[in-house]
Amino acid sequence: MTDETTQFSTENPAATMRDVMEKLGGTEFIDRPADFDLTKAHLVATPGHRTIEDLTSMHRAAAEYLKPARRKGTARLDDLQSLIEWANRFKGPTSALFAKPDLRAPTITCIADYHAEGPSDQTIATGDPTARHCHHRAIYNFPLSEEWKAWTGVSGQPLEKDDLGEFIEANAKDIMDPTAAILAGKETNKNQPWENRLIQTAQQIEGRYGQLTQLLQMSRQFQVYETSNLKVTSNRDTGEGEIQFLNEHKGADGKPLQIPNLIIIAIPVFMGGAPYRMPVRFRYRKMGGSVRFILSIYNPEKAFESAFKEAIEEAAERTELPTFKGSPES
Repeated sequence: MTDETTQFSTENPAATMRDVMEKLGGTEFIDRPADFDLTKAHLVATPGHRTIEDLTSMHRAAAEYLKPARRKGTARLDDLQSLIEWANRFKGPTSALFAKPDLRAPTITCIADYHAEGPSDQTIATGDPTARHCHHRAIYNFPLSEEWKAWTGVSGQPLEKDDLGEFIEANAKDIMDPTAAILAGKETNKNQPWENRLIQTAQQIEGRYGQLTQLLQMSRQFQVYETSNLKVTSNRDTGEGEIQFLNEHKGADGKPLQIPNLIIIAIPVFMGGAPYRMPVRFRYRKMGGSVRFILSIYNPEKAFESAFKEAIEEAAERTELPTFKGSPES
């Protein structure tokens, strides 16, 4: 009788559990683009009931940490020269300038990655080939000169005698006395072009130019005596009536007042810019027992447009970029 020995193979429970957990707990790549292509999704399956996780944003964030995928940001520059140099440093075939001629806050913006020329094509599945992000920009805020802000701030505002005197004394450097040609009031070929322009303005608004000393004297010693006569007229055919006061302003000596109603200022529009000669209308108004003085710059928009145009033309010429008036897409 032969004894047969039966051998049973036994498994290690710990090893079995390890193998099962490795199988259940492992991750599986569902879609892993070759060479970590950041334009495609990176998908993996994770243990929690085989949840699928999208790691695309993590991979892109990791790549951005080492090197940005594209240029973006807005540079705020302190002078026009810096904007021109910035544009020439980063410009490409699609770059463009945007000029905003705002009287209170003029700006020029360079967008290095602006949209390319041509119509938008919405039929391409991968996107419009002419579209850009427009994320790389530089902005220059034109600094208005202190003189410009002072005179435009007071323009059209009624001032008391003392306030007028203080303003004139504080800004006397901006006021220029009229030349002999301007006082003569005749346009000739011998005059400077700017003299003829000021003469023409005075003729259009029936103005007379005065000097700084006259304005200072008036602001200190001005007194007005007003006489009023009542005039009533009526139209018998229509029954319409009209009541009119005829006012005559006289000085303390009883003679009619001969007051120059124009002065000339020479101020820059932008800080550090060239000065522009502009006529300022000088008026007064009797209000009750006191007098109010009004200084109004005549057509300041013209000087602003000229200064702004000069700066924009310089930027366009030196950067060789197309220039649009207005604000770019936000």
